[in-house]
Formats: sequence, structure tokens, C-alpha cells
Amino acid sequence: MARRAVVVDGGSWEVSPSGRITVYGRDQFGIVFQQGTGPERRRRFTRFAPVGNRSADAALAELSPRDLVQLFRESQPAWTAPESAYGAR
Repeated sequence: MARRAVVVDGGSWEVSPSGRITVYGRDQFGIVFQQGTGPERRRRFTRFAPVGNRSADAALAELSPRDLVQLFRESQPAWTAPESAYGAR
């Protein structure tokens, strides 16, 4: 699974495909932004529709740091996202 890092507002976030499959198949996939570990871990989720490559890992690798920051700004906190079972632990 492809992992990248992006700096947003001075904080480093790890970026990777969330693994959630949507009804749109390869036309759309989830991305998770993760910061920290353990109980202090923060996660945010968004969905992305690739323009080029349809593989989640390859499409994520094609994104520029600027694109990743834009996707972060469109993301939602884990407690509001179905990808994280609405923050269930």
C-alpha cells in the first residue's frame, strides 16, 4: 500500500488509500490522512476520483503535494466518516 507524507499547517500527516471500496469501483477510492499513533492518533478521510491511473496506489503516487493539501482541506474527521465506522474503536 502506497504511503506518502504531506505537511499541512506545520503538521506532518501520513497519507494512504483507506482500503474502503465504494460502489464506484476504480472510479473513486478513499484516502486516509493520519497523524500520530496510539490514543493520540488523529485521522481524517476523503474520497478521490483519479484522472489518470485507476490503481489506488498509482493514482495516489501521481498526486502533487499541493493536490494532497487540497484533498486534506476537503477531508472530514474520523468521527464523522463511514470509513472509520464513525469513530468507533
